[in-house]
Amino acid sequence: MEPTSAPKGCDPSINSIYYNLCDLKTAWGVVVEAVAAAGVVTSFVLFIILMASLPFVTNKRRKGMVALQASILVFTLGLFGLTFAFIVGPYSTSCSARRFLFGVLFSGCLACLVMHGLWLALLERRGRGPRSWMLWLGALGLWLVEVIINTEWLVITVVRIPLREDPDVSCNITNQDFVMALIYVMVLMLAVVLMAFPSLKHKHKQWRRDGAFILTTGLFTIAIWIAWISMYAYGNLQVGNPSWDDPTLAVGVVSNAWIFLFLYTIPEICLLTQADPEQEQPPDGEDVYPARSLAYDTILKEPDVYIENKAFSMEEPQPEPPKSTSPYGGYNGQLPLRSCVYQPTEIALIAKGLRTRDQNTIIPRVTVPSLHLGSRRNSLSRSAESLTSQPIS
Repeated sequence: MEPTSAPKGCDPSINSIYYNLCDLKTAWGVVVEAVAAAGVVTSFVLFIILMASLPFVTNKRRKGMVALQASILVFTLGLFGLTFAFIVGPYSTSCSARRFLFGVLFSGCLACLVMHGLWLALLERRGRGPRSWMLWLGALGLWLVEVIINTEWLVITVVRIPLREDPDVSCNITNQDFVMALIYVMVLMLAVVLMAFPSLKHKHKQWRRDGAFILTTGLFTIAIWIAWISMYAYGNLQVGNPSWDDPTLAVGVVSNAWIFLFLYTIPEICLLTQADPEQEQPPDGEDVYPARSLAYDTILKEPDVYIENKAFSMEEPQPEPPKSTSPYGGYNGQLPLRSCVYQPTEIALIAKGLRTRDQNTIIPRVTVPSLHLGSRRNSLSRSAESLTSQPIS
C-alpha cells in the first residue's frame, strides 16, 4: 500500500506504516520517538555505570542488589524499544510484539522490585536477608510466570489460526482482552507496594530510603496504568477517537519506563557506594573510635619522648644522673646538644655513654703535702727526740 503522496517530513519511498516516525503533522510520534531514543541511551549508560561501580562497592548488602538493578535496567531498555512497536502502524509482527512483550517486560521490572522489597522486609524483621542469587532466582521465577501466560495466550489466539486465512489475526484483538491478559502484571504491582511498607519502619535511614524508592515507584506505576487503561479501554471509545489507542499505549510505556529510571534506578546507583550502616554502628553502645587522635594517644602513652626547651635548660639545675655500670647507662634517648655533632652509629652512642660515665665517676686524687707543713712537722719531731734523749738530773 504505497500512498500517492507522503506526509511532510517523510520520504515517499518508505512504507506507510512508518509514517508516524517522521510525520511532522502528527507530532506525537516524533516526540515519543525522541523520548524513547533518549531513554535507550540513558539506560545503556546507567548499565555501564552500574557495572563500573562494582569494584568501589564496600557494602556487601548493596552489592548483592546489583543483579536485580542490572536486570531492571535491561527490562527498562526493552520497554523503551517496545515503544517503537506502538509508534509504527499495526501489522502482524508489531502486533505480536505488542501482545507478548508488553506484559513480559513490565513483569520483569516489577518482579525485581518485589524481591528487593522482600529483602528489605526480611532485613528489618530478622536482621539479615536472603543471598543475592536467591533473590535473583526468585525474580526469575516471578517473571517466568508471565512469560508462560503470554506464550499460552499467544498460541491459543494466533498460532492455531492459519495466517493464510487471516494475515492480521494478531492485530484482531479487542482492547478489553488486551487489558485482561495483564492481570498478573497488576498483581505484581500490588505486591511491590505491599512489600515496600514494612521497610519504612527500618531502624536505619539508608534502608528506609530504599523502601521509599520502591514504594514511590510502585505508586506512580499504578497511577500510570490506571490512566492508560481508562483511556485505552473506555475513554477513546467514548470520545470517538479509536485512533488514539496507539498513542495512549506508547505514552504509557515510555512514561513508565522513565519512572523506573528516575525513581528507582538512578537513586539506587547514587547510594551504591555508601557504607553498611550496621558496620558503622558501635557494638553494645561503645565507641569503636575514641575521641582523641592516634597521635595524641601515642604522646600520652610515651611520656619520655619530648623536645627539650634549650632556653630554660641552661638556667635550671640539672639533676645528677644515676650511676650505671652499663656502657649504655649514660644514653637516655634525648636529643644531643647543638654543639655536638650528630653521629647516628652505635659506636658513637657507646663512646658518648662511656664519656658520660667517666664524668660521673669520682676518681680520688693524690695530694702533695705542702713544704711548710713538712718543715714544721720535722722540727717538732726533732725537738721531741732531743727532750727524750737528755738525762734527768
